[in-house]
Amino acid sequence: MAPPLEPTGDERQQLQAEEGVVAGEEENKEAEWCYQWPVFRFDRAPRRLYHFRQQFRAGESPSGNFLKGVKWSPDGSCFLTSSDDNTLRLFYLPEDAFTDRAECTGAEIDGPDSYVSSLVVGEAETVYDYCWFPYMSASDPATCVFASTTRDHPIHLWDANSGQLRCTYRAYDAMDEITAALSVSFNTSGSKLFAGYNKFLRVFDVHRPGREFQQHSLLKGNDGPSGIVSSIAFSPTHIGMVAIGSYSQTTAIYSEDNMELLYVLHGQLGGVTQVLFSKDGNYLYTGGRKDPYILCWDIRNTIGIVYQLYRSSEHTNQRISFDIEPCGRHLGTGGEDGLVHIYDLQTGDWAASFQAASDTVNGFSFHPSLPLAASSSGNRRFDLLDNVEEKLSLSGDQNCASVWSFSGSLELGHDAAITDEALDSGDVSQENGRGKHPVGSLD
Repeated sequence: MAPPLEPTGDERQQLQAEEGVVAGEEENKEAEWCYQWPVFRFDRAPRRLYHFRQQFRAGESPSGNFLKGVKWSPDGSCFLTSSDDNTLRLFYLPEDAFTDRAECTGAEIDGPDSYVSSLVVGEAETVYDYCWFPYMSASDPATCVFASTTRDHPIHLWDANSGQLRCTYRAYDAMDEITAALSVSFNTSGSKLFAGYNKFLRVFDVHRPGREFQQHSLLKGNDGPSGIVSSIAFSPTHIGMVAIGSYSQTTAIYSEDNMELLYVLHGQLGGVTQVLFSKDGNYLYTGGRKDPYILCWDIRNTIGIVYQLYRSSEHTNQRISFDIEPCGRHLGTGGEDGLVHIYDLQTGDWAASFQAASDTVNGFSFHPSLPLAASSSGNRRFDLLDNVEEKLSLSGDQNCASVWSFSGSLELGHDAAITDEALDSGDVSQENGRGKHPVGSLD
C-alpha cells in the first residue's frame, strides 16, 4: 500500500484556512449560545436597589431643586441625571449590581444616599437636553463622552471620566450671535451630532468641533414641523431614518442623508416632547406636553395611530420621558401620579405598574443589558413664606432618583431560557461541554 501523500504548501495553507473558519464558527456559536439576554417579569413588583435624594437637596433652597430626567449610558456602566440646579450628575453602578443583586438588602427611602455621584458637571444655565455618545464604553476612555445643550450657550461635549470639557459645537443666528440648541442627538454611527432649533436642524461633524455645520430648514414645502425641534431619534434598523418632534404638535420623519421629508404625523394634543423608535425600527412612539397619551405609529403605514398608551401627565408642564426595555417587548413611562406604568407593545395593553415616588416621575430608563431601570422624580415648589417649614420637609421619595431591580429570566442563545425560579433553586448551570459555571440570579 502506498503511503499517504503529504499535502503541498498551497494545500496546507488551504487546510489551515478551513480549520480557522471552522474554529471561528465554533467560537461564534459558543459566544452566541453563552450570551444572556434579560427578560423582564412585571408580574412582580421591582425592588429599590439604590436610592439618591440628599445630593439633590444641598444648597440654600433644597426644596427648590428637582430632578428632570435620567439616562443610562450605552454600555450600562453608569447613568446620568439632570436637575433644576443646572447640574448633570453621573452615577456608576457598583460591582454588586452586576453580580450579587440578590444579596443586596435594598435601599431605604429615608436613609442616606446609597453612594455619592462619581462626577458632577455644573452648567451656567438651564439644561435643555443631553445625550450619550452611542458607542460609549467605560473600557475605552476616548468614547466616554456625553453632549449637553443649555440656554444661551453652545453645545458642550463632556468627558465622562474627568468632567472636563472636550469641545464645543457652536451655531450662530443671522446677527452672528450664539444660539442655543433645544435638543441634541448623535446619529447611529456616532459621526454626526444633530441639534434642534426653532424651525431649523443643524448637523455638526463630531470630529470637527467649532462653528462648521450644515443647516436644514424644516419649512420646505410648508409640510414639515414649524415650531421648536424638541426631540430627535434615529431608527436602530432603518439606517438613515431620523424622527423629529416639535412643539407644533407635529412629528416628521426624514432621510438623514439629504433631509428629504418622508412622513408627517399629526395627532398629539400638546407639543411633542419625545420621539422613540421601537427596537425593530418599524414603530415610532411619541409623547407630548400635557398630553395623557403616548401614540404608537407604524412607519410602514402612517395613515393613523396603532394604539395609544395612557399616562398621567395632563396637569404638568414637565417632560415625562418613557423607554423601551432591551427585548423590545414592553414600554415603561412615568407620570405625575408617582407611578411607573408598563405596557405590552404587542397589544398596547397595560401590563403592570408600581409606585416609584410620591411626586411626579419625570424620567424612566431601562438598563441596556440587565433587568434594571432608573427613575427620577420631582417638581418645582414655589417659595411661599407661610410654608417655609413644610417646604423644607420633603419625604424620602420626593425629588429623588432610584435604581430598580426586576425579577426576570435569562435567554441563552435561540432556544433556551432560564427562569428566576430555577436560578433561586440552584438547579441551573451553564454546561454544554464548554465548562460549568453557575448563572447569577436576576433578583
